[in-house]
Amino acid sequence: MPFMPFNILGIWIRGLLALAIPILAIFCLKWWYDDSRVVEPAEVIRAEVVRVEAVPPGTVKTTVREEPTPLAPADDRGAASGGQGAGPSATRRGAFRFDPGWNRATGELAAAVVLLAWALAGRWLGKGLNAIRLRLRAAAGAGSGGGGTSPRSPEEAEVIGPEWLSGRGPIAAEEPQPEVPRELRTGKVHRIRRADGSDLRVEIYGPDDAPPLVLTHGWGANADEWYYQKQHLAGRFRVIVWDLAGLGYSRQPDNRDYSLEKMAADLEAVLALAGDRPAVLVGHSIGVMILLTFCRLFHESLGHRVAGLALVHGSYKDPIQTVQMAPFYEAIRVPVIIPLLHLTIALWPLVWAMNALSYLNGSLQRSTRKQSFAGPGTPAQEDFLSRLMLKARPDVLARGMFGMMAFDETATLPTIRVPTLVVIGDRDKTTVPEAGEFIARQIPGSLPVVLSPARHLGLFEYHGQFNQILADFAASCVAASAGTVVTT
Repeated sequence: MPFMPFNILGIWIRGLLALAIPILAIFCLKWWYDDSRVVEPAEVIRAEVVRVEAVPPGTVKTTVREEPTPLAPADDRGAASGGQGAGPSATRRGAFRFDPGWNRATGELAAAVVLLAWALAGRWLGKGLNAIRLRLRAAAGAGSGGGGTSPRSPEEAEVIGPEWLSGRGPIAAEEPQPEVPRELRTGKVHRIRRADGSDLRVEIYGPDDAPPLVLTHGWGANADEWYYQKQHLAGRFRVIVWDLAGLGYSRQPDNRDYSLEKMAADLEAVLALAGDRPAVLVGHSIGVMILLTFCRLFHESLGHRVAGLALVHGSYKDPIQTVQMAPFYEAIRVPVIIPLLHLTIALWPLVWAMNALSYLNGSLQRSTRKQSFAGPGTPAQEDFLSRLMLKARPDVLARGMFGMMAFDETATLPTIRVPTLVVIGDRDKTTVPEAGEFIARQIPGSLPVVLSPARHLGLFEYHGQFNQILADFAASCVAASAGTVVTT
């Protein structure tokens, strides 16, 4: 799932909680195994015993209060009885023994087992429990004559955009394609060595003579984010994907420069692989920021080397200002967000470990769904996108977040004079819909398309519809640019 500067707060909160679970489990095991403490047998109750002695009639009754004799440690009693031991006795934790029944030792051991299972296998346990729940619900629905529909069934959704989309206005959302996303690295590989020491990995899918699409992924992900596009658009287009510097299989720069200007310059180098045919540039999340920065730095390429732009779920300025609850995040920018970013850079191995624990206990997947999905996203898609995060070094993520905080291309929008597709998620929390609407209003002749219901990864959960929209748009750009003299 793509990351913005404000996400650093969630990373640390989720990571510290994930780290606390196994630590608490270890302490429970330590308390259970602690051989300096003695476990009392369940039948021994420390309470005073009241004994009333029987007396003849007419005399005063005497009440005698007695304290039960405490049990001696097992080894002392054994010695006192000739080493044979005696009856019910207390046992030491270090011997891995405790009396049957529910007592404090049993509770400590059970808590440790539960916490360890949650910390190390929560994602699998949650998946199993969810499968059982769905089966029970389906069985209940069948028994009552209902359809037994799954709660994961997609909501009624639509894609709202210009009439040129497949020649028929709104496109009804369909079931996600049944295939499970996976790492797909089968394209022709190119390596681009940059002067700053970064080494970019670029992959090309599709025929050499097909119209080129250059796709730039979101922050924290890599070129595998474009799995569905590589699978289903490579027959019609020459699909060019690349890993941003420091992510995926691309080496980070020696000078640790993660400014948007550096990334836009990298994109210009990748665009050279499109040859003498004008390309359509596609960007998601930070990819939108990179494309807008490219338009400012390499404005002469628009209309010649670049036939069109597809801006998907992205912002035109500092993403802290275009997130849901922007006033809150703006207020904690200096006292919280910036210090946490510096701390992430300094302690990135620890943050990496916390991210791994978040993945194992399933909280990372739940966070991905809550923040990025609103419609028919599947558990397999959630898990796939969550794994992409584990491959990203936290210090690289933090440095890139600093770069985003200096971003503002508001003035660039009116200067863009090529066909531009703006894809908006109507429930996007990461980049609010108003940001996409502003981009669409400011770029002359832009084509806004709204995915509904969709959040920041609407292009992924509605990949069938998105592919159709992108293919139609790219085809129209190619047709419009026919006869254009291209200079490289």
